[in-house]
Amino acid sequence: MLIAGDIGGTNTRLAVYTLDGGPRSPLYEAQYASWDYPNLQTIVAHFLAEAKVEAQYAVFGIPGPVVHGRATGTNIPWTVDEMELAQVLGLRWVRLLNDLQAIATAVPILRADELVTLAQGEPDPTGPIAVLAPGTGLGEAYLVWDGARYRPQASEGGHTDWAPAGEVQIELLRFLQARYGHVSCERVCSGRGLPNIYAFLRDTGRAEEPRWLAEALAAVEDPTPLIVEAALKRDPPVPLCQQTLEMLVAILAAQAGNVALHLLATGGVYLAGGMPPHLLPLLQREAFLKAFCGKGRLSYMLERIPVHVIVQPEVGRLGAAHYGLECAYSQEDDRANAAGASR
Repeated sequence: MLIAGDIGGTNTRLAVYTLDGGPRSPLYEAQYASWDYPNLQTIVAHFLAEAKVEAQYAVFGIPGPVVHGRATGTNIPWTVDEMELAQVLGLRWVRLLNDLQAIATAVPILRADELVTLAQGEPDPTGPIAVLAPGTGLGEAYLVWDGARYRPQASEGGHTDWAPAGEVQIELLRFLQARYGHVSCERVCSGRGLPNIYAFLRDTGRAEEPRWLAEALAAVEDPTPLIVEAALKRDPPVPLCQQTLEMLVAILAAQAGNVALHLLATGGVYLAGGMPPHLLPLLQREAFLKAFCGKGRLSYMLERIPVHVIVQPEVGRLGAAHYGLECAYSQEDDRANAAGASR
């Protein structure tokens, strides 16, 4: 059996699979609050005890760079090592993927009903594919065609320098530079970045903060859900929160266009992560594609690139399971072949 997991800065989602069942048929699944646990092995041990199964293999998508089988999370304070984790949990092997690499692994097997298309474009069936995922942080990955299949590649592009567009965003950059020094894309285009935009618009007097909202925000650890709810679900919506989301969406659109140009992502751009499904009413406006395509002399290139939102809620875990089952199938086949040759 295989354990597959999507390790997030907020939640950890785990499931166990049989080798014959495929990545869409978990035997048991559960979700845990990541920060309630000191490390990944504690969560997995808890999960196995609940599931009452014995597993041999595990694959985890984790937010952070994976180097030589070892990862240090960027939005969660865990260091994870493949060999150590396998030994502690009694598994044959553990594989770590960057969390966006896990999502990218799932892209080629997504169904039509797991996508919302923002732009049809003119897709190249073997062209590079870009994946951006604003969630707790901002993840990025890409896929390249090797002549037979797509190969997912990890990236840490969400931590590159943010390039503002227009005077208001330039003011936002200066506002955040005073706070943080280096201003990455993640600082303004993620769940953790949304309160930065909100604070800028409030503190520079661009919109008034209602007293009730100030009190509600002061009482919670994570203000992002309240800001989103006040913009999209409250009647009437709070203008300050509306402006906050509109700016984040404009920044996301521009960054998606930047990544598409970096990669010449003629196979398409896919938006994943926790935020895009909630922001669909804004992403489906003309302003999003205008900002995505607004690249001067290269705008015509962006107009040809398909743009999709992934609405599969467990896409990271799906990709991890798909990767892990392929590895396990291959290993089992090698064992069978070796046993046959020895007879």
